[in-house]
Amino acid sequence: MPELPEVETVMRGLRPSLEGRVLRKVVQRRDDLRFPLPDRLSERLTGRTVRQLGRRAKYVLAYLDDGMVLFFHLGMSGRVTILPKGERPPLGAHDHIIFETDQDEEIRYCDPRRFGMMDLVNEASLERHKAFKDLGPEPLGNEFNGPVFYEKIKDKKTTIKAAILDQRVVAGIGNIYACEALHLARLSPERLAKTLNKKEADLLANTIRDVLNRAIEAGGSSLRDYVQASGELGYFQHSWTVYGREGEGCRQCNEVGGGEIASKSVIQRIQQSGRSTFYCPDCQH
Repeated sequence: MPELPEVETVMRGLRPSLEGRVLRKVVQRRDDLRFPLPDRLSERLTGRTVRQLGRRAKYVLAYLDDGMVLFFHLGMSGRVTILPKGERPPLGAHDHIIFETDQDEEIRYCDPRRFGMMDLVNEASLERHKAFKDLGPEPLGNEFNGPVFYEKIKDKKTTIKAAILDQRVVAGIGNIYACEALHLARLSPERLAKTLNKKEADLLANTIRDVLNRAIEAGGSSLRDYVQASGELGYFQHSWTVYGREGEGCRQCNEVGGGEIASKSVIQRIQQSGRSTFYCPDCQH
């Protein structure tokens, strides 16, 4: 499932094609994705101008000129692709919603497994919507820092990995970047969140921010279905230090050891809450 860097990359890729543009035509080819689509979605969107695009957690938000906000989640297999005029293949079976702008660009929302969602709500009530009302701070925003993070986790009896994945603690982080951040901060994913001291919480908060920013710069991580809005793949998967590297040597231990990897300094994989966690038992404590 696309995580914050992938969603941020999609949002940034859509900005030149949607911000300030009129939705000249909107075609809705089915009534639902994971949930039913809003009533008369095509009719309500056609003719509207997109004032601004944004992101909250793993959602892309389009603020419209009538005070409404269209937002969507890509789910497991969703993708949004920009197609200039003259470069449009025939619609596929899973191209569910098509937006045509006054610049003759077409944006297709494709979702083979239909685990994504889309909704249209009044901007004034956006933060009260069930998708947003319990979300924690944005990890790239000024409201997220070491002290804030420490207050969120200091009494938690869950593992620190589970705490990072809890969207009420910090919004938008998924399994890949939780593993990466913990590895780079040299913290064991099996530690209880409440055992982290203020210094460790500050380090982890800064590491989370750094990992996410580097992933965004690389266009996100392409795993299974994810592509950027331009159709290009993301490249951050080539920079993973731990995720998906079970049995391979730990790069951090290798750097410290001057090129020789101890036999125990290999990436391990364990299951936590039904998800694979990758970590180095030698340098993560």
